[in-house]
This record gives sequence, C-alpha cells and structure tokens, in this order.
Amino acid sequence: MKRILLILLLLFTAYAQAEVMKMKKAVMIIAQDSFRDEELLEPKEILERNGIEVKVASTTLDYAKGMLGAKVKPDILVSDVNARDFDAIIFIGGQGASQYWDDPVAQRLAQDGISANRIVAAICIAPVTLAKAGILKGKRATVWSSEASQLKAAGAKYTGRNVEKDGNIITASGPTAAMEFAEALLSSLEGSYL
Repeated sequence: MKRILLILLLLFTAYAQAEVMKMKKAVMIIAQDSFRDEELLEPKEILERNGIEVKVASTTLDYAKGMLGAKVKPDILVSDVNARDFDAIIFIGGQGASQYWDDPVAQRLAQDGISANRIVAAICIAPVTLAKAGILKGKRATVWSSEASQLKAAGAKYTGRNVEKDGNIITASGPTAAMEFAEALLSSLEGSYL
C-alpha cells in the first residue's frame, strides 16, 4: 500500500510540475535574415518539449531565413513584445543578430525584461545587444569570441565560457553551446517556481 501511495504521489508531483510549466512563456527573437538555425531550433524544441510556450519574434511576420537554410514564420513583431507577457526573453545569434545591437526597441525590451525580473538571455553575437542595452555592466557574460571586446567595453565581466549565468541573465558563446544554453534556460525557468 505504501508503495502504491508513493507512486501516486510521484505521479501527482510530476503532473503538477508539468501543469505549472505549461504556464511559462518564452519569446525568441531572431533576425529577419541570417539567424543561426540551431541556436533557435534546438533550445525551442527543448523548451516546448518541457511545456514552455514559445513564440518567435522578428522585425517582420514574413518568413525569416536562417544561415543554414531554415525558414521560420515569426509569431509576433519585436515591436509588439511586452516583457511582462513572457518569463524569458531570448535573443538568438547568427550574422543577422547585429541588426539588434543598436536597435532601441530591442534594447528597451532587454531592459524591461530585467526590470520585470524576467530571464533575459542571448547567444552567439546577440549578447552585444544586452551589453549595449546596459544590462551586462558588472555581470559575468560570454559571447562569440570576436565580440568579446564589445562586452568588456560595456562593463561586462567576459568569461569566455560556453554558457554563463549571472542572476536572471544567461549568455552563450555560439552554436556549439546551443544545447547547454537550452538546459540553462530550462533550469532557470523551472527554478523560477521556487
């Protein structure tokens, strides 16, 4: 009898956790052209498989094209994203991600995410957007190595690691870190229940 009760308790706990996770939402921001395919697709799959609702945002609702040929139809315009509507705001890298470096809408979204106590994340060259938004000052962060100087110039503590987490900010170095980045995002989203 105790064994059956233990099994039922474990099943109920797993079900309850899955139900809570279904309530979580993330937005992944991609460039209209030349986003890095695996940096979007691998974390998106992992988040969705674990009950996170994921929306893709860009500067157009037309198909966006990845560097390796993926075509993705965004769900929402970056200009229509409200940080308070999401638990995580995630900037995806690739050559095209530089379109957001000096974009005041993208920078304000990163700042609003931090102000609203949301997870703000970026991979590859996208952490430059966070740096230029001023949210990496004094924070441990990483980026594709060619852009390390931009993070340092903005006051970030560049570590060169594959993935770096400092508070609600998660940064990753590039496509080979996509899976580790996804795991850090998921762990942070799960941890936000505590």
